[in-house]
Amino acid sequence: MKTWATRLLPMMAVIGAATILPPIAQAANLRSPQIAFSSASLQSYFGTVGQSINTTADQIDTQVMTTSVSGNAAFTLMAEFTPNSNANEVGIYNANDPSATPTLFPLLPPSAGPDWYVTVHFGGGNLVVNLFDNTAAFQSTVTYTGVNQSAFGFYIKGPSGTFYSQDSRNGGSAQVLTYAGTGSSYGTLWECFEESAYDSGTSDFDDAIINLQSVVTTPTRSGTWGEVKAGYR
Repeated sequence: MKTWATRLLPMMAVIGAATILPPIAQAANLRSPQIAFSSASLQSYFGTVGQSINTTADQIDTQVMTTSVSGNAAFTLMAEFTPNSNANEVGIYNANDPSATPTLFPLLPPSAGPDWYVTVHFGGGNLVVNLFDNTAAFQSTVTYTGVNQSAFGFYIKGPSGTFYSQDSRNGGSAQVLTYAGTGSSYGTLWECFEESAYDSGTSDFDDAIINLQSVVTTPTRSGTWGEVKAGYR
């Protein structure tokens, strides 16, 4: 049984003084079949934040993202239900990287406290990440090079290993589930991470719950990791 260490955050998107981020597209297909998991905790969380999401029936079939035309986006860590909340790192990687261990671009470090979030800007192969604390006070900035804004995935890295939003990089197992926001969160995406190797009876996908603003889903093509690599040779 997990220790409940919750980080509940208001949704924030601050890029410049008064930039308003457009919503993401809501046209992604559902996963088929849907991933079976221990869903009670995640389902309860969505209920507390006013989301009309069925966690076992509304999973989006997308494992790769792209930015909107502005190149701006905001990623907010909404909650973590895990004793490893101070050890897990969340970030992105190039989805078309042919390596089995792609270069990681950290966004939310293990040291990030409750209510912390990042704003990011993609442009010209660069990624500029600005980190803010729970009072919206600026903490740090970092610029990464060689980032593919048209095809990136998310990862979680912690004591149990590194897992990716592309199932093929996890031996075919899902480690990140994506949902479309509803109600006041319409136009956003929810990324829900499992920090340990997938098991239908114990995985709960609530180890990090991230809200994404101004990213667009990319259709998923089923296949093995070997087939994915071959496509980029």
